[in-house]
Amino acid sequence: MAYEAAKIEKKWQQKWQDSAYFEPKNDFSLPKKYVLSMFPYPSGRIHMGHVRNYSIGDAIARYYRKKGYNVLHPIGFDSFGMPAENAAIKHGIHPKKWTYENIDYMKKELFSLGFSFSNKQMLATSDPLYTKFEQEIFIKMYEKGLIYTKEAEVNWCENDKTVLANEQVEDGKCWRCGHDVVRKKMPGYYIKITAYADELLNDLKKLEGKWPNQVLTMQENWIGKSEGLSFDFALQDERISVTKVNVFTTRAETIYGVSYIALAPDHEIVNELITKNLLEKDVVEKIQNIQNQTPRQRQASKKEGYFLNLYATHPLSGEKISLWVANFVLSDYGSGAVMSVPAHDERDYEFAQEYKLNIKKVIFKDDNDKECHTIKEGRLINSAEFDNLECNEAREKIIAKMQELGIGKKVTNFKIRDWGVSRQRYWGAPIPMIKCQDCGIVAQEIKNLPITLPEDVVINGEGNPLDKHEDWKKCTCPKCGKKAQKESDTLDTFFESSWYFARFASDSATWQEKAVDEKSVDYWMSVDEYIGGIEHAILHLLYARFFQKALRDLGYLKDDEPFSRLLTQGMVTKDGFKMSKSKGNVVDPDYIIQKYGADSARLFILFAAPPAKELEWNDSALEGAFKFINRLYERAINLTPGNLEDIVHSDLNKDEKYARMKVYEALKKSFEVYEENFAFNTLIASCMEALNALSQIQNEKLLKEAFYIILNILEPIIPHVCFELSEHLFKCENFKILDIKEEVFIKDSFTIAISVNGKKRGEIEISSQTNKDEILTLAKQNVSKWIVNKELLKEIYIDKKLVNLVVK
Repeated sequence: MAYEAAKIEKKWQQKWQDSAYFEPKNDFSLPKKYVLSMFPYPSGRIHMGHVRNYSIGDAIARYYRKKGYNVLHPIGFDSFGMPAENAAIKHGIHPKKWTYENIDYMKKELFSLGFSFSNKQMLATSDPLYTKFEQEIFIKMYEKGLIYTKEAEVNWCENDKTVLANEQVEDGKCWRCGHDVVRKKMPGYYIKITAYADELLNDLKKLEGKWPNQVLTMQENWIGKSEGLSFDFALQDERISVTKVNVFTTRAETIYGVSYIALAPDHEIVNELITKNLLEKDVVEKIQNIQNQTPRQRQASKKEGYFLNLYATHPLSGEKISLWVANFVLSDYGSGAVMSVPAHDERDYEFAQEYKLNIKKVIFKDDNDKECHTIKEGRLINSAEFDNLECNEAREKIIAKMQELGIGKKVTNFKIRDWGVSRQRYWGAPIPMIKCQDCGIVAQEIKNLPITLPEDVVINGEGNPLDKHEDWKKCTCPKCGKKAQKESDTLDTFFESSWYFARFASDSATWQEKAVDEKSVDYWMSVDEYIGGIEHAILHLLYARFFQKALRDLGYLKDDEPFSRLLTQGMVTKDGFKMSKSKGNVVDPDYIIQKYGADSARLFILFAAPPAKELEWNDSALEGAFKFINRLYERAINLTPGNLEDIVHSDLNKDEKYARMKVYEALKKSFEVYEENFAFNTLIASCMEALNALSQIQNEKLLKEAFYIILNILEPIIPHVCFELSEHLFKCENFKILDIKEEVFIKDSFTIAISVNGKKRGEIEISSQTNKDEILTLAKQNVSKWIVNKELLKEIYIDKKLVNLVVK
């Protein structure tokens, strides 16, 4: 019987659907396993990156289902976002129609790969029911003070006509379209993620050993906690109203080395100087150019600045310190002003060199301190009463003195900024707020949710369609009853993906009634295995951690962290480049399935590289996966069906014992791979070795045991063919996992190397029953020509490995 992938796969996919095999059970007494892959954006087709992600997750889910666990393995669609509007502009199709047609097609693709996703727990984030409870969460956060409005400088993508969070700007460009990002002042809604900065940082310790170190480090750096001194420089200049400049420093010990103060381009002092026409026109233009750059662009640029013709007074020395505007200072970190110590800071030094500013050394390490700006530790000099103190001691004493004098205080700062979630686009969840002329910003009433999108809109890329839809915007203020307007901004799509895992963990029978079902969530959360790309380290993964904590405090959830373990899979490349339409190197999963079958695609994707490593596409390796499945099928299908029979291991011949050992080696490895390291490539290799060892075996009793085990091991990876063969051979679909039989690893014989004076001269194969004296006798016989007529000084025996004869 020939292997017919299409026929077998269609049969089993239908059986699984008909039997609800993939659905989680309502029996909460069972051990549970929540396996979740990051859900896709419905762009129209799944790509090989999706296939890799979901093959990993599916193998884990299927394994634990076989072990008797209650498994939740859901999938959905992150379905709001800019691409739908771009499609509307390009093809003249409504974003909703485009999105849901793509979802329907992608569901069929996922089904065709045999992924064991729950059907009843499936959702799309653009569904009105999902929007309803997302808006409820927004309102609850607003009422708790976690969401507020402000006008601030934001990252603006001119191409997508929308605001971006700091985390969504990559090398000065929009994370979505790659267009340059500029700075723009706009009003918007902000989530107070900074309120959880300490907890987000501290709880990273709970994830050590469970999340990749790289991700933990990236989050730690992004949160960016620092402790230091906050104090003021007095500023007295009748031309401006500001009377002091507040700065923050982590290196208070260098305070006597300050030679200039650097201000952010949008600092209040700079703005006042510009407003009052106190700066030259060309300087104003250059400052405004810097203001239009994103923080990352500024940091990457050459140090640039301009003297403001202002001086402040040093709080301890009384010296006059010049004020400069500098492109390397950010307004949203600290106070937007930096005390610059060029003698002991690389960045400050570069700026001072460029503008020929004074460099005052205040730390002495040794007489070879030629490049003093690299010196971070040593003894203080030129620092008044603090001279000769080591840096650490001096830092604490200077802070103590500043606090004693009432001119400074010890504070903690964070690099992370509050998350701006307002987006000026149509295809997103409407922000559930109302603008009332009398009452200001007012939350919608919960009973009016969901606030849904109007479908009669014109999308042409010119502004926000909702802002132009006067009928949709009309509403009544719930506070005063007067005419008001709905908020026309929609939510950042990362808002949707920051709580979807909790929605999945709620019984879908409760979805009409509540955002999350407490009983279900308490059982399923947190996610046991979360699989996705490392590119989400400081976007989705950080936002999701914040949401978990905020929803916990709002009473929706209980756990502190959403994802117990995280696996970040490597990207799929071809010809050295990441697969993408723009590169023209995309491989269509549909074509692979039609030519080779879903099992071949899954086997290749899990065999080609360890999950966390980059996977280079290889057509010949895919062909090899197909051939392996054919060999497996042809050998197993021709065995006589029947039950397993007991095997007396000692009765087997040498080749049979070796083959049985290789099978059990693979079984032993399977527990380690599925439960610990997910190195599927090594497990598949072990199964291939076992199949090779079985190629000449004719013992049907042994072969049936071997195939029972191999099919059991491979079922999570290539489920269709394994289910088909297990039905044929054993009349079963669910395997009982066999215990390891240690007897198969006991060797009847072993090979011993023989050396004379440390140099290998031969080897012998010895029965495991042979004693030491017999081994030494046989060894001497084997190398007799090397020891004849020589005095034997010493016989060294290393058990089951080596005999070394020392002769003279």
